[in-house]
Amino acid sequence: MSKRIGILTGGGDCPGLNAVIRGVVKSAIIRGWQVIGIEDGFDGLLDLNKCRPLTLESVRGILPRGGTILGTTNRGNPFDFPMEQDGKIVRVDISDRVVENIHNLGMDALIAVGGEGSLKIALELAKKGVPVVGVPKTIDNDLRETDFTFGYNTALETATDALDKLHTTAESHHRVMILEVMGRYAGWIALESGIAGGADVILIPEIPFEFDKICASVKARAVRGSRFSIIVAAEGAFPAGGDRVVAKSADDRNSIERLGGIGQYVAKQIEQCLDMDVRVTVLGHLQRGGSPTTFDRALGSRFGTKAVQMIADGEFGRMACLKGRSISSVSIEAATCELKLVDPAGEIVRTAEDLGIMLGR
Repeated sequence: MSKRIGILTGGGDCPGLNAVIRGVVKSAIIRGWQVIGIEDGFDGLLDLNKCRPLTLESVRGILPRGGTILGTTNRGNPFDFPMEQDGKIVRVDISDRVVENIHNLGMDALIAVGGEGSLKIALELAKKGVPVVGVPKTIDNDLRETDFTFGYNTALETATDALDKLHTTAESHHRVMILEVMGRYAGWIALESGIAGGADVILIPEIPFEFDKICASVKARAVRGSRFSIIVAAEGAFPAGGDRVVAKSADDRNSIERLGGIGQYVAKQIEQCLDMDVRVTVLGHLQRGGSPTTFDRALGSRFGTKAVQMIADGEFGRMACLKGRSISSVSIEAATCELKLVDPAGEIVRTAEDLGIMLGR
């Protein structure tokens, strides 16, 4: 039986999203199904002019492209939507309108590609009767029930390449170089790129750090003849007894604060105890951009085709996931009940410390 399915990409963009879209479209069309692309995440379901058919021509050549051809937003939540009333911004539930538009489009199923926030929205839509299938997407790799998410591997390559470049200039000028990377609550990017890139100090949200120990570590390196140091800091890292550094607080339109500035904060503090120049590099959205790695292209393609198979099998309310080397599925509820964080006593942390890397404790 021919089906009409919709696909949207929500939350922040990352390399590999187009591979998912391509995988969905090609796999669905081979089955004789129609695919509707929904622009700008869940916001696209509020305006039917943002919904368009996707064909084989639509996805030709997009496999190596970063970003998403459908556009995305990390602000669109139909269950908590900002609207202006009497000159003030109020947050209202307009999810019934989304459900109605899904029915008006004649969609038999909806594929939601996103991280924890987007998939929680998808789960709420599933509870309202929408046949939903989830595809995990988060550059922080912090979604439970999947070993990896696409985009993460590309971000690691970007961060590691930056560390390789910072090493030469740090050594030449005898400086402390701080690289600030993404990682709001989970320090996977900082930890793995720090290990791969030969960092001397790694600061992650799961392990509150102490400035005196960072300074002592840098000084000890200098005594041993290493007159430079490399520090990798996840944006969500924070000092023991302190708070995360916020670039922009939450407001009426944005329910989540914007992190940023931990690199400069650490630099300012350690400059007071070190007789060394300290410089900061913030990778920011460079981690989200560019062509996806082979791993992320393949994983995105596998997730896309799996999502179509799940619709064919009636596996709604579930998310595609990677377990070992196999793609399977898990309930969206189980995948979003809590974040997958770095275990401070886990093997990868022990590996870092066994390599002589200091984690601020």
